[in-house]
Amino acid sequence: MDKSQEKSLLLWLKSHKKACGHYLSLSVLLGMLTGGALVVQAWLLATSLHGLIILHLPRSAFTAEFIALIGIIMFRALLAYGRERISFMAGQRLREQIREAVLTKLGELGPAFIKGKPAGSWASIVLEQVEDLHDFYAKYLPQMMLAGFIPLIILVIVFPINWAAGLMLALTAPLIPMFMILVGMGAADANRKNFTALSRLSGHFMDRLKGLSTIKLFYRGAAEEKAIEKASNEFRERTMSVLKMAFLSSAVLEFFAAVSIAVLAVYFGFSYLGHLDFGSYGTPVTLFTGFFVLILAPEFFQPLRDLGTHYHAKAQAIGAAEALQELLSFEVESQSIKSLPEADIAPALVNSGCEKVSGPVGVKIKNLVVTSFEGHQLLGPLSFELNAGEHMAIVGPSGAGKTTLLNALLGFLPYTGEIWINDVLLSEMDVAHWRKQLTWLGQDPQLFHGTVRDNVAMANPNLTDEAIVRLLTQAKVMDFVEQLALGIDHPIGEQSSGVSVGQAQRIALARALAQQAHLYLLDEPTASLDSQSEQAVLLSLSAAMQDKTSIMITHRLDQLQHKDQILVLDKGKLVQQGLFDVIAAKEGLFSDMLNEVMQPFTLSSEQEGKV
Repeated sequence: MDKSQEKSLLLWLKSHKKACGHYLSLSVLLGMLTGGALVVQAWLLATSLHGLIILHLPRSAFTAEFIALIGIIMFRALLAYGRERISFMAGQRLREQIREAVLTKLGELGPAFIKGKPAGSWASIVLEQVEDLHDFYAKYLPQMMLAGFIPLIILVIVFPINWAAGLMLALTAPLIPMFMILVGMGAADANRKNFTALSRLSGHFMDRLKGLSTIKLFYRGAAEEKAIEKASNEFRERTMSVLKMAFLSSAVLEFFAAVSIAVLAVYFGFSYLGHLDFGSYGTPVTLFTGFFVLILAPEFFQPLRDLGTHYHAKAQAIGAAEALQELLSFEVESQSIKSLPEADIAPALVNSGCEKVSGPVGVKIKNLVVTSFEGHQLLGPLSFELNAGEHMAIVGPSGAGKTTLLNALLGFLPYTGEIWINDVLLSEMDVAHWRKQLTWLGQDPQLFHGTVRDNVAMANPNLTDEAIVRLLTQAKVMDFVEQLALGIDHPIGEQSSGVSVGQAQRIALARALAQQAHLYLLDEPTASLDSQSEQAVLLSLSAAMQDKTSIMITHRLDQLQHKDQILVLDKGKLVQQGLFDVIAAKEGLFSDMLNEVMQPFTLSSEQEGKV
């Protein structure tokens, strides 16, 4: 990592310290009070020892000092406890805000962007990398301020007592941050590589775990074990490299602090023996001066040593911030649906004419070009019009751009051109209002951990049990739910465990029907179903889509006779468009695909005729 990038990431980290609120300032204040209490404690100890040993005063003469000393020790303990708690709260508030910003950004970018990385990589960013920002705000930033304040206060107090001791402290103090910087120069880069290795391991492991059945089916278990072992060893080596730097940094700091204190001790020792006679402004060095300075000396270096310890937190935070800054600063240059704060939604609906998109939906597309987030063209240019209440099918080979078109309509991919919803440009609409008009159903239904009721009522939490039963009945899945001991309270595990694919698809259909949407976007909703489940889902959809507009991606070309319009896509281009009978009669991709579908039935009929 070059210096300019490291500096940029450090500025980005510091720009977010406002999220810590007043807790950060309060943590610094408590640290300063702790420094002041240290000076008072050293003065009480040195005064008492000087009086008892040199002046031979009775112990009763120092009763007040002893009581004050006990009080100051307890006060320091309370300050230390309070500072730890407040520092933690500062880091906690920061983590909450950053994690909320990350999740909000991922929500804005949508699933098309999220699928660009393995799920384990996103888990690493949202969990581990956000967590690794904590110590930077809770410990490093407050310690940065204290490392300058406390040593300065001690120098101001020591110099009037003994200028030689103050000079020794002032000359040896810079050695610690200097060597701390030298040792920690590669720490940020090591942490960045460690996070990259962790992200790779997490993504690799989670993807293989999800595809475990397929791996076993194709006897790829041994090969995947080696791949996971390689990723694990890389992560282990990166982690050990980071720990090596952390231990080396601590050892260097302890060494120079110990050497500095030893130099002071030698100076006072030779002064008491009469071999040195300077530093006390022409007066002999007293026991009070020696004790006072030597008690303060470790505390003089302690903030610098603590800063060195927390310097690793800075390097760790810089390594974690790289992916976070890249994600949070990611901007899509092409048109997309506006995403406004909740307080601004109502004015946006009035100003953009979104009130016109509250009934039957018509879609008009002009010169649409859909791109990836990196700017690569995925689809287009294409133009078509779908009137309110009509049903459109989109067909084409895999990779033709069918799902890309739906993602653009959903607001998940950037585009150029015009998408009109009734008389309103999609780019001028509020994303929350627009998606309330939609029902999306894909080929891979996503059910969440919870009950059947929870999953159906996700779009409308106010649904009653009677409404949920009605929706499940409409989706042709109530017969299955009634057979369950808990009925609609039947638990569903992660990845739809506990139900079959067909049952999950129909529960997802019930959830979609609960939205009472005006436009249905269907991405091969029956692709994973058996014929009986497929017919049940199609019947439910046909009944639900009466007087509604729909766009369906499908490979079932034999079921398109009743569609009002068919689009045929190939390699991101619109190659054919029209009614089933019209485009089936013409030479082209659609007739070729139709012949491939019908060929097995034709051969079967010929064989039966020969028999």
